Amino acid sequence: MFFRVDPDNGVAIYDQIARQVKYAVANGALRAGEMVPSVRELALLLAVNPNTVAKAYRDLQNDSVLEAMRGEGLRVARQAVERCRKARQRLLEERMTAMVTEALQSGLNEDEFFTLVRDVWKSVGNNGVVQKQSLSQKSS
Repeated sequence: MFFRVDPDNGVAIYDQIARQVKYAVANGALRAGEMVPSVRELALLLAVNPNTVAKAYRDLQNDSVLEAMRGEGLRVARQAVERCRKARQRLLEERMTAMVTEALQSGLNEDEFFTLVRDVWKSVGNNGVVQKQSLSQKSS
């Protein structure tokens, strides 16, 4: 399991962690019954405050994604897979709606919009991280 946080992306770090756990469950990288790293382990791995990871884990427990195993830690709940798939769909739809709305308000036509989406998709690549040379640098 590999998580990455970006303090500059406008989303709270605890929320980034919670989203990434949900995405990992939704895409099968984390399976029902699988243990997640301890708060300390993940905090060290991500170089964040343990309280930040603890908040993400509390939220995931409240959302029935993680469940506590007495004396062992936290594991992915049985019902989490479908719940995480739905949450992923909902979140991406919300973000895409905002993106499309802004593109329309800016005057982009459909072809320009989809060209931009393809360029960003290629720039981000398979690892989900924007490559060193950003799109704005390419057009300069």
